[in-house]
Amino acid sequence: MIDVNQLIIQIPVFLLALSGHEAAHAWAANKLGDPTARRMGRVTLNPLAHIDPIGTVLFPLTLILLKIPPIGWAKPVMVNPYNLRRPRQDNLWISLAGPGANIGFAVFFALLFRVMAMGGLNGNRFWLEPVLYFLIMSVQINLLLAFFNLIPIPPLDGSGIVLGLLPSEYVRYYEQLRPFGFIIVYALLWMGLFDKVLLPLVDGLYAILLGGS
Repeated sequence: MIDVNQLIIQIPVFLLALSGHEAAHAWAANKLGDPTARRMGRVTLNPLAHIDPIGTVLFPLTLILLKIPPIGWAKPVMVNPYNLRRPRQDNLWISLAGPGANIGFAVFFALLFRVMAMGGLNGNRFWLEPVLYFLIMSVQINLLLAFFNLIPIPPLDGSGIVLGLLPSEYVRYYEQLRPFGFIIVYALLWMGLFDKVLLPLVDGLYAILLGGS
C-alpha cells in the first residue's frame, strides 16, 4: 500500500531533482555559447518549464506505485550546435552538466542531513523526522537520476557523452539507435538493469555520502 506521507515528500523531491538536472543543461549550453534554452526559459527550477507528460508524470508515478524511488526524464533541452564553438566537445559537457548537477545536489543534501542528524536529534521529532526523510530521499533520487541518465543510450545524457568521445566515422552508426532509444532502455530495465546495476551504484555512493544511514 502506498504511504501518502512519503508520496507527499517524494514527488516534490523528484520534481526538484529533475528541474535542477534540466536547468543545468540549459545553463551549460548558455555558457558554451548557445542561448536557445535560456531564451526558452529553461534555466529555472520551476518544474512547469521542464515537464514531459510521460517522463515526468506517467513513468515516475508507475515506479512509485511499484514502490521504487521515482526516476524519469523531462522535455529535452534544445541545443543549437551552430552556436557552439566546438559542437561535439561542448555537447559532451552539456550532457555531463545534468548528472553532475544531480550528484552536486546529492552531496549538498547529504551534508545537510549529517549536520541535522548530529545537531538536531534531541529536537522536536514531529518536524525533524519528515525533514530528515526529505533529505534522505533527495540524496537517493538525485543519485538515481544521475546514474539513470548516464546510461549510454540515446536520448539519455550518456549518449551525448559517448558521441563526444566516439571517432567521427562511428557517430552515424551510433545515432541509428536514437529512434529505438527508450524501447532499449525499457528492455534493459525489464531485464534487471535497475536492480543489478543502477541500485548497487546508487547504494554504494549513498552509503558513502550518508555513512550507511
